[in-house]
Amino acid sequence: MKYIEIDEELYRYIASKTERIGESASDILRRLLDLSVETSEPAEPLAISHPSLESTNDAIEIKPVTNNQVANVQVKEEKVPVAEAENIIDASEHVDVDFKDVVHEHMLAQQKGAVGRFMFLLESLSALTPKTFEQILKIQGRGRLYFARSKAELLSASQSANPKEIGESGYWVTTNNNTAKKRTILSEVLLQLGCNEELAQSISERI
Repeated sequence: MKYIEIDEELYRYIASKTERIGESASDILRRLLDLSVETSEPAEPLAISHPSLESTNDAIEIKPVTNNQVANVQVKEEKVPVAEAENIIDASEHVDVDFKDVVHEHMLAQQKGAVGRFMFLLESLSALTPKTFEQILKIQGRGRLYFARSKAELLSASQSANPKEIGESGYWVTTNNNTAKKRTILSEVLLQLGCNEELAQSISERI
């Protein structure tokens, strides 16, 4: 068994391609690369899993990247405590979320302008993914802060940020970007939450 280090963007991409709970990272990559399943290696495959969803004691721990760190993927030969398991990224949570539910055509059409549609879609996402929505805080530009936990934090970064609260989520977003930038930000939010790239692009175009 070989071990690799991957950055967060690559991890999100691999996790978004999971088709079933417990599918191994090796199987995902082989499917994406159109390679045959290797049968000569009897060892247990590296799996993207969550202890609460698996009956085996062999769990793969995948932790989110912080700052310039890379994600560490390692096999543990013991059961992960429940408290620790809550901090593990669960790829299956992304699989269970149907991001098409974010788009409500009738409600979206009633929003005022690009800002209204941008805020409506973000609020829908916060309701759809309450446990992982905090991932949006990782999305930043060069010298720009797009999301924060308070209005003051965004204003301290830019007085022209025009921050607005995303529904009642407790998260705030900068809204003074042009429409193209809003689409880019929304697409990044969708990818961060586990949406596949094609659908993320399609939803962001609704702004």
